[in-house]
Amino acid sequence: MSDNTNFTVRVWRQAGPDDKGRLVEYDVADVPPTMSVLEMLDLLNENLIKKGEIPIEFDSDCREGICGMCGLAIDGRAHGEKLACTTCELRMRNYKNGSTITIEPFRAKGFPIIKDLVVDRSAFDRIIAAGGYVSVNAGSAPDANAIPVPKDIAEKAMDAATCIGCGACVAACPNASASLFTSAKISQFALLPQGQSERKRRALRMIEQMDEEGFGNCSNHAECEAACPKSISIENIARMRREYFKATIC
Repeated sequence: MSDNTNFTVRVWRQAGPDDKGRLVEYDVADVPPTMSVLEMLDLLNENLIKKGEIPIEFDSDCREGICGMCGLAIDGRAHGEKLACTTCELRMRNYKNGSTITIEPFRAKGFPIIKDLVVDRSAFDRIIAAGGYVSVNAGSAPDANAIPVPKDIAEKAMDAATCIGCGACVAACPNASASLFTSAKISQFALLPQGQSERKRRALRMIEQMDEEGFGNCSNHAECEAACPKSISIENIARMRREYFKATIC
């Protein structure tokens, strides 16, 4: 006897940025429980193509929880109800046979919809380009232990650096704030010796670019931390605020 399951999937369909968009209901049968949500959408698209219908557009790349491309809002939650998990890692076994699943794009002014479930997240790229790097010519790479870094500081920097830029923090925030993303990128450099020379300029430029992109302000709801597939702490937002304050008065 097959363990495969059947679902009703309500998917956001939008032909383009100027289209009004609407939720369209589909039945997807014979879905293996080991399939990811993205693989289920692949199966649905195969059925749509066989019927001569337009397949659903959605982003994905690595499908291993690394690249951050696969962000979707599932039943109203960024990446779905499973914590510390990307959409591509979310398996259909997490849903009851016969249930209805609603899939929508991440919604934010800073993430305009391109088509269906695909949003333009290039705002994140512009925030990084504003200062999320080390541009000082420091010569060749030094030996691993040449610059001593305390273990707790190194761990905090590495935790911040795990951000994959998926945008779940923006989608989960009631203000559509990009503070968790921006603060993680600021923190990973602010905590390490290599990032000190550009520390003030980095904070000013990245935060100013974040505001220019139309993201909202952080009001400490902590929804971003809860939705983050890498469990990045809102402690980074507090650090970002301190970095910005220091940069503006010095």
